[in-house]
Amino acid sequence: MKITLLHHTPLFVVSHAIRTCWQSFAKGDNGGEVDCELIDRVGNKNKHSSTLEHLNYNFYIQGISRACLQELARHRHASLSVKSTRYTLKELKKEEEFKEFDFANAQRYIVLTGNRLVDNASILALEKLRIILNQDKMTQDIAKYSLPECYKTELTWSINARALQNFLSLRTSAAALAEIRNLAFAIYEALPDEHKFIFKDCLNERK
Repeated sequence: MKITLLHHTPLFVVSHAIRTCWQSFAKGDNGGEVDCELIDRVGNKNKHSSTLEHLNYNFYIQGISRACLQELARHRHASLSVKSTRYTLKELKKEEEFKEFDFANAQRYIVLTGNRLVDNASILALEKLRIILNQDKMTQDIAKYSLPECYKTELTWSINARALQNFLSLRTSAAALAEIRNLAFAIYEALPDEHKFIFKDCLNERK
């Protein structure tokens, strides 16, 4: 998978929001150390986390499975714009046969688990989909119903800091699906370094 941070709200916006409540603008330093301490104290330590909703992050997420996408879609305080299978399956239609155990070739289209039995079943499903797409009068609208869960997709994902804290708390857990756990850590790493203090306590560190 590949994670790209497209845009993020500057820290001074959330510190400004906090200072709006107390009209203490003169004490700020435009998102510097003083404001960061304020954000940490009010938003994290004192749990007035509604102030963190003023911080927004926009990511471009590539190479996750449709199974992972379903998990991601359960986080409802986020916006998703997903690559359309209806319009993009034609890229698979032009491919040559996908052969058993040819993981290197198949992983251009599917996410592999590392389990040879499961991954080979995914290759067979991918080949069946390719064959279906090449049938006369077959539309992509109908063919997409045979998509395997492992089929790769991509999306633009937008989320505020409060919702992202919740996402990281849940999805970096060892109990989370391995793929979305990897995604959660990758999302954290893609954040601006000066923003990571807001989220570091949300991480369930890898063992």
